[in-house]
Amino acid sequence: MIVGIGTDLIQVGRIRKALNRLGDRFARRILTPEELTVFLSHYDQAAFLAKRFAAKEALSKALNTGIGAISWQNVQISNTSAGAPGIRLHGHAQELFIQRGGRNIFLSLSDERDYALAFVVLSSEGS
Repeated sequence: MIVGIGTDLIQVGRIRKALNRLGDRFARRILTPEELTVFLSHYDQAAFLAKRFAAKEALSKALNTGIGAISWQNVQISNTSAGAPGIRLHGHAQELFIQRGGRNIFLSLSDERDYALAFVVLSSEGS
């Protein structure tokens, strides 16, 4: 059974401007240490960060809390060796997920030159 759905669309240019203005400080606020390692060597840092930002926002909507209720650092976006995106939760984000009856998180990410899109489905059933 689906227990939560969230989506987020962001302009990559908005993230690029924030990076130009704030530098790595902005990325360090949004990304976990593991994500930051990948970000620092990524060929398109703005697109990378925009997808992670959108994924974390979409998750907060699926949890029905908004991003203010969870720490950016409690949500980690990574990719499998095949490239499929996934989400790992820690701390309060994980607690909220369990409270909602969540068992699985499905994440889809897409980007096109100017935009990044994330779609999250929380399920209470097995994969």
